[in-house]
Amino acid sequence: MTKIDIVSGFLGAGKTTLIKKLLEESLKSEKVVLIENEFGEVGIDGGFLKDTGIEITEMNSGCICCTLVGDFAKNLREVMDRFNPDRIIIEPSGVGKLSDVMTSVIDFSKENDNTKLNALVTVVNAKTAKKQMKAFGEFFNNQIEYATTIILSRSEEMNQEKLDETVAILKEKNDKALLVTTSLVKLDGAKILSAIEGKENLEVSIKALEAHEADEKEHEHHHHDEEEHEHHHHDEKEHEHHHHDEEEHEHHHHDEEEHENHRHDEEEHEHHHHGHHHADDIFDSIGKETAHIFEKARIESALKTLSETDEYGNILRSKGMLPTTDGKWAYFDFVAGEYEIREGSPDVTGRIVVIGTDLKEHELFELFGL
Repeated sequence: MTKIDIVSGFLGAGKTTLIKKLLEESLKSEKVVLIENEFGEVGIDGGFLKDTGIEITEMNSGCICCTLVGDFAKNLREVMDRFNPDRIIIEPSGVGKLSDVMTSVIDFSKENDNTKLNALVTVVNAKTAKKQMKAFGEFFNNQIEYATTIILSRSEEMNQEKLDETVAILKEKNDKALLVTTSLVKLDGAKILSAIEGKENLEVSIKALEAHEADEKEHEHHHHDEEEHEHHHHDEKEHEHHHHDEEEHEHHHHDEEEHENHRHDEEEHEHHHHGHHHADDIFDSIGKETAHIFEKARIESALKTLSETDEYGNILRSKGMLPTTDGKWAYFDFVAGEYEIREGSPDVTGRIVVIGTDLKEHELFELFGL
């Protein structure tokens, strides 16, 4: 039986860091496959994780929940056939919805009884949680609401009052999940793995998902019945007017009916999109593969500029792996106005990704010297 774990979290929360810790400290004896779902055209995280020796299957250009539903099932099946792993870890896009990824895995497991959904983990940057919940509630809250385990990153950088406040707002969204507030630096991988594999919480989340889907279907059915009734009402009115044999009046009524039907179409469209947007509707992602050799100081200057101004757009996340003039490779992460640069191993080509809203693509690449 292959366990399938989903490790979600908003952009830059620390999902990759958690996965590396689990791989290095508690999953060495298992055959593990990681499935990456990047938001955007250029994959980066696979490069960050390749040194662990794990097989990387990157899926770019969209979310598991929307544009890659078919590819996702095919991808999982290929992973099962080729590797027969003990465990599959799915790291969805940071702007994906956990409930959508859950649905994909549950549907897959119904047709492949040698797999099972095992854990639903959401990593939350404790320092930015309140801000992100307010700015991106639909996506951020969904990842909280369906998690069986919520792991706070950077909790050690907060004072007790701020940490308590963050814990409180997370518990308002999900009081069933196990909330890990101890710094990941202080916890070993075995303890973390034990925490995320709690089965009672998993059943609660699956039932919540089923109830939510049932409510959506009922709401759609009710809306359809109302619309049918309204159209029937219009038919009766049109028949009534027809008996007046007043062509001009009938024509006037027809115009009113067309207007009413158009209004209903708009309402249905509005209902369909209300509360359920896809990441592609809200966020932009730009990426580039490049053979350019960078000055490390230029990379640092660009990141510093992005942390101090919003003139290049609302930058939520940027990451890259780039060759530098000293013969080394610089790997960088940027999130919530903070960044780090570290040395990494050479890759087949340089890559850079920026995710956010209202991005100025040409100006951004120019900032990095491209």
